[in-house]
Amino acid sequence: MNFTDKKVIITGGSAGIGLATAKKFIAKGAGVLVTGRNTATLDQASASINSPEFKTLTSDISKLEDIAVLEKEISESGKKVDVLVLNAGIAKQFSIEETTEEVFDDLFNINVKGLFFTLQKLIPHLAEGASVILISSGVSVSGYAQMGAYAATKSAVDAIARTAAIELADRKIRVNTVAPGLTDTPMNHQTPEDIKNAIAAAVPLKRIGEAEEIANAIIFLASDEASYISGSYLPVDGGVTIRR
Repeated sequence: MNFTDKKVIITGGSAGIGLATAKKFIAKGAGVLVTGRNTATLDQASASINSPEFKTLTSDISKLEDIAVLEKEISESGKKVDVLVLNAGIAKQFSIEETTEEVFDDLFNINVKGLFFTLQKLIPHLAEGASVILISSGVSVSGYAQMGAYAATKSAVDAIARTAAIELADRKIRVNTVAPGLTDTPMNHQTPEDIKNAIAAAVPLKRIGEAEEIANAIIFLASDEASYISGSYLPVDGGVTIRR
């Protein structure tokens, strides 16, 4: 898979799956711009990659004005986007009874509203035949306690992806969804070990995933090897969704 001279945008790319994906794209010749809310974390990401092909932009996708900053950055670069990975998101675990309006709004503002309007604003900047990949979660199709609001946001992501795949097909733009299971990323380091072990035990492959494994799926869907794949939902979860 060769991405030489391709322009890749990854939202939420300062750590975890986003950063692992950026590293793989750069290794395959792409120029990558990642966004994130935390400048310090973005600086750490830059230091870890240490490549002139890696650029960062501080941008909070829950704020429309920050999405406008990203759009301006891309427009002024003079180059269309070949791959857009909509990865930015947060997870919060509360039962339905315990979910506050603040928690609900935080989840939807970032995972749904931010993703939707980032896609909307960047559609004019996508190259003919571009690839768009939305990051969902296995909870969008499987029931889990403490995940009501979060699962609802990821179900919305799935719906947005299906619609975009239809609407952008006339420009030969492919839109697909990658749905990771529990993955060893900074976002999940707060999960207690006993819970992670219980989840791993329920996975047919008997372990949780690595960020690089999710990145491999993203790279594949972005590549020419996946040229006839659009509108797909790809679980990368060790087989968890077999049982849904």
